[in-house]
Amino acid sequence: MKIQTHPTTVVVIGAGRVGTAVAVLLERVGHRVEAVSGGEQTRARARRYLPFATFVPAAKAHAASLSGKLIIIGVPDDAIAAACTRLAAVGGFRSGQRVLHLSGSVGLDALEGAENMGAQVLSLHPLQSFPNVEEGIRRLPGSGIAVTARDEEGYAYGEALGLDLSGRPFRLSDDVKPLYHAAAVFCSNYLVAVEGVADELFRLAGLEDPLKLFGPLARTALEATLESGPRAAITGPAARGDAGTIRRNLDALAARAPETVSPYVALARVALGLAVAAGRLDEVRAEGVREVLDQWR
Repeated sequence: MKIQTHPTTVVVIGAGRVGTAVAVLLERVGHRVEAVSGGEQTRARARRYLPFATFVPAAKAHAASLSGKLIIIGVPDDAIAAACTRLAAVGGFRSGQRVLHLSGSVGLDALEGAENMGAQVLSLHPLQSFPNVEEGIRRLPGSGIAVTARDEEGYAYGEALGLDLSGRPFRLSDDVKPLYHAAAVFCSNYLVAVEGVADELFRLAGLEDPLKLFGPLARTALEATLESGPRAAITGPAARGDAGTIRRNLDALAARAPETVSPYVALARVALGLAVAAGRLDEVRAEGVREVLDQWR
């Protein structure tokens, strides 16, 4: 089923970085952002990025939500259900509306209040990071956008919205959203966290400006992973079955940065699993690595 969204009136409840960027991009293809509701930060973003939208204080958000055909709830993940419930309690939704949230981990049940009042519910989650609104507007086109809905019509509408955003929409079942989001955390947030550990350890080893020095190594590893896949790209002592190097690494970490021992062991097991699955490491050498890692449980 294919659906054209047609220009529609949009209301954004809680226009954070993601919600604001989405609203700006929807405006650019002909949708009209009728109103934006929230606190002072939302007011400031609306004034800058959505100057033709009416700002409505959070206390009167229900009046704003009734004026739109598409309601975007852009509040933080843990506040979605409460925001929707508050709006529903004061008659903030009506039949014929579509109400969506932008979370990758929260299910559609968070929008139950709107659904009970006759609105159709769905979620769109851009598989992208939004450090600020400007970067979000720049990065979202071309990015994957997870679409979750109750039925075929909802999926088709969400996909059409994703295309309006110049994204690459794909369908995601409601029941796997937390797993999907955990994958996104590993892909992005924990990638940064690992490089943060590397930066700290390089400094302990005496490097004054390690980012410039290890940048090429990090880029090479990421590019190889994206080009060839994790199994082909994995390198290092665990992937080589180099148990002696792993032992020396762990001894050094225990002495100078003991808080990094557990992450090292956990990631070494992941690296070992990739190498074994790729057929690059025989069982004898793999077992030698496991024996060393087991000593650091």
